[in-house]
Amino acid sequence: MIKKELKTKPTQTFGQRSADRLTTWAGSWTFILIFLGFLVVWMIVNIYAWIRTWDPYPFILLNLVLSCLAALQAPVILMSQNRQAHRDRLKSEYDYAVNRKAEREIQELKKQLNRIERKIFEKK
Repeated sequence: MIKKELKTKPTQTFGQRSADRLTTWAGSWTFILIFLGFLVVWMIVNIYAWIRTWDPYPFILLNLVLSCLAALQAPVILMSQNRQAHRDRLKSEYDYAVNRKAEREIQELKKQLNRIERKIFEKK
């Protein structure tokens, strides 16, 4: 029973795989550095192109873009965290089952050793 549970891998939907991949990408230093570079370029272009700026100094459009990104990214990250919590729960249940089985086997070995020990002492 335990081995069968270990070998079967739950199938993931497209949304679940996408959430896991996005979380992996969005939580990396590569993403953070690229996004930081994007923000700096956005601000520099707008500051130096003072006459034809599409997003003047308080950078309202940039704030909108960041808010939309956060609004979309947060639920996806939460979905991925929920999936990870589910995987962790399954793993802990599996570990518990393995530990219980090991405990039963150890108890059986102890009983056998006690029987062997009694037989040895009876012969003496």
